[in-house]
Amino acid sequence: MTKRNGILWVVGVVGLAVLVYLFRSKVHFDWAMFWQQLRFVSMGHIVAAIALIYATYWIRAVRWAVFLSPTKKVSAVSLLGSQFIGFTAVALFGRLADLTRPYLVARRVGLSLSSQVAVYTIERMFDLGAAAVIFSCALAFTPKDLPHHEVFVRSGVLSMAATLAIAAFAGAIRLAGGAVAGFARGTVGLLSKSAGESIATKILGFRDGLHALSSVRDFAVVVVLSLAMWGIIGLAYLETAHAFRNTPELGTLTFSRTMLLMAASIGGSLLQLPIIGWFTQIAVTATAMHTFYGAPIEAATACGAMLLAVTFLCIIPAGFIYSQLEHVSLKRVAQESEAAGAAVE
Repeated sequence: MTKRNGILWVVGVVGLAVLVYLFRSKVHFDWAMFWQQLRFVSMGHIVAAIALIYATYWIRAVRWAVFLSPTKKVSAVSLLGSQFIGFTAVALFGRLADLTRPYLVARRVGLSLSSQVAVYTIERMFDLGAAAVIFSCALAFTPKDLPHHEVFVRSGVLSMAATLAIAAFAGAIRLAGGAVAGFARGTVGLLSKSAGESIATKILGFRDGLHALSSVRDFAVVVVLSLAMWGIIGLAYLETAHAFRNTPELGTLTFSRTMLLMAASIGGSLLQLPIIGWFTQIAVTATAMHTFYGAPIEAATACGAMLLAVTFLCIIPAGFIYSQLEHVSLKRVAQESEAAGAAVE
């Protein structure tokens, strides 16, 4: 564990302890009701949700193969193990293991890590853009008589604005990435030379990732794959909520209303600490369901725990299997990818 990892751990533990202490007398939680909600969950919906999530990992492998196609032709099947192992590392060790996937892909296909970090960067941008489009379109169809309708509409507008901003930024980087990087280096560098260099390097990496899409056809394929993937993720959230059929606030959710839950879950996972992050993510999604849907806090917490298992932790068995087949130590590869990523930056 690096010094930075240790600091994050301490901050996370202290923060969680403070929150528990502050709210210990304000939250009345019925643990018997919580366990009852989990006991009567519909396993058919949960299995369907897990199948949908596994389908997205296949789509990720296909999309990564498209990104690589101008440089090297590889099959999506050969990249599937790297997706499973990489996301398993993130689930176990937190976001600090995010570079495990590009690190493993670089080793497998014989390309430089910097080139795969560039692919990872552009992948994240397509994820953000596709998710924003799905959010915007779905939230636009929320009935006006639903509680918190204005929140849904405002979220949809903000998502669309974010999508347009991402598109404009990507266009500027594609056309003049060197100039944008130089501007960032010169302005941010006045405050911190290292920060300016880091931002400039990331902008150039993003530009290189954009140049990986060498044709309009490749761009269109990646857009379709990204939209399909995030639509499937949204359906997985919906299936998980519908598994709580004894709670009407969750069992009757529509796809459009699920979008705020999905956005809250994504936001809660951005700064993911090992293990501790699981509980913070459950807390974020439970709060969203209790606030926006009026679900009882026990049912909301049970659904939040199930969402964590379905969308984040269900990959762990496949990751362990693939790590054994490919003779990869999860802990070692997470540490190596973090060190290699720091060297690239």
